[in-house]
Amino acid sequence: MSQSDPRLIAALDLPSTGDARSLVQTLGESVSFYKIGLQLLPIGGMDLARELKAADKQVFLDYKLHDIPATVEKATRSIVTAGADLLTVHAEPAVMRAAHTGREGSDLKILGVTVMTCYDDEMLEEMGYGFKARDLVLRRVEQSLEAGIDGIVASAQEAPEIRERFGNGFLIVTPGIRPAGADAGDQKRVVTPGDAIRNGSTHLVVGRPINAAPDPAAAARAITAEMAG
Repeated sequence: MSQSDPRLIAALDLPSTGDARSLVQTLGESVSFYKIGLQLLPIGGMDLARELKAADKQVFLDYKLHDIPATVEKATRSIVTAGADLLTVHAEPAVMRAAHTGREGSDLKILGVTVMTCYDDEMLEEMGYGFKARDLVLRRVEQSLEAGIDGIVASAQEAPEIRERFGNGFLIVTPGIRPAGADAGDQKRVVTPGDAIRNGSTHLVVGRPINAAPDPAAAARAITAEMAG
C-alpha cells in the first residue's frame, strides 16, 4: 500500500534530471506528487514531467509565468501537452486570465503566486511595492479568484485569514515548509507541516528537508505523519 499523501509535494530542486530521477526512485511510494521548477525546466524538465505522469505521479510545473498576456496564453497551451496537474503564474490579473484561457480543455490547474515566501515587508518596500506582505497577499488572492483560476501559492502564515475572508473553494499551495526543529534556510515566512494543514493549506511543497535528508524517504514519511497529526 502506498504511504504517500497527495497533499505533500516534493520539490525536485536539484542540479540535473539524473539527480531528480534518482531521488524519485529513492522516495518510491513515500511521495506521489513532485514539483519541477526553473532549475530543471531548461535542462529536460518537461521530459521528466512526462515520465512522472507516465509513472502515475502528479506533477506541479513551477514556471511562475510572467509575460504579456498573448505569450502567457500560448505558453500555457504548450505546457498543457505535458499532462501536468498544477502550473504557477504570477498573480497579476492579465497574466492569470491569459493562463486560464490557455489551459481550456485540459485538466491543468492554475495557481497564482501571491508573494513569494522569501520576501518580507522590508524586501517588498525595497522592490517598490506600496503594500506590506499580508496586504499584498490578500489583494492577490482576491484578483486570483476574480480571474477564475484554481488557487494560489501563499505562506501558511497567511492561510487562516485567507480562508476566513475568501472561503474554502480553492487551493492554497504552501512552500517554505520546515518540519519542527529544521533550519529555515533562506525562507522568511516558514511554518511546520502540521500547522500549515491546520491553517488551511491544501498542499505543501517541501524541498531541502526531503532532498537533502540522509534518508529522503524517511523524511517524507515523517512529514506525512506531521501533516496527519
